[in-house]
Amino acid sequence: MKEAIRLSSFRTHPAAGLLSALLLAMACGGGRRTVVRAPSRVLIPPRLDLRPYGRVGLVLFTIEKAKGELDQVATMRFSENLLAAQPGVEVLELGSGESERRRVGEREMGAATAQSLGAARRVPVVFIGRLKMSNVTPSGGIAGLSLPHLEATVSAELTVALYSTETGGTLWRSSGVSSRKIGGLAIVGGEPYFNAKDPNKAYAGLVYDLIDYVTRDLRPTWETQ
Repeated sequence: MKEAIRLSSFRTHPAAGLLSALLLAMACGGGRRTVVRAPSRVLIPPRLDLRPYGRVGLVLFTIEKAKGELDQVATMRFSENLLAAQPGVEVLELGSGESERRRVGEREMGAATAQSLGAARRVPVVFIGRLKMSNVTPSGGIAGLSLPHLEATVSAELTVALYSTETGGTLWRSSGVSSRKIGGLAIVGGEPYFNAKDPNKAYAGLVYDLIDYVTRDLRPTWETQ
């Protein structure tokens, strides 16, 4: 009489299955273990490090094709970004450099103006910026810019340079262009007027975007490795 062979089924514990798979993988790999490292983040220094200078001069930005105090808004925002990006650096605000520009005979403020201001105030480097407004385009089919207040798309270009006051050489330069639609824009003498004491959020945001862009080289960044 043949003995009946009964096959009994059984369930393995999940942990046991995982252990078996791990042992099999180690056997196939000759016992070598693969270690997977988690990515790390490394702080990269700013491209323009001002700390070696210790003290930097900042001339009030000039503004072209616009009226008002938008130059003050831009200069203050630039100073704030610089101080936040590189603590320990001292910013000496030099005010308007127009009288010095005329004295040294420059058409636009540049190396000669920076050298003259730097020698007088004893700073090794000086920032000079120029904010140029353009393409003020009225919305809604308004012809011309004769109305006192209107909605318009305004384009602005900001250029900032850092000059050595010893040699007059350009150490760094950055620029950016941005556009925004601005409501309630005042027009004075055919040019847009900006009030720094009560800045419109739209044009203040326009300037802030430009400043944040041109100061990117001043900020350290994180890099995943």
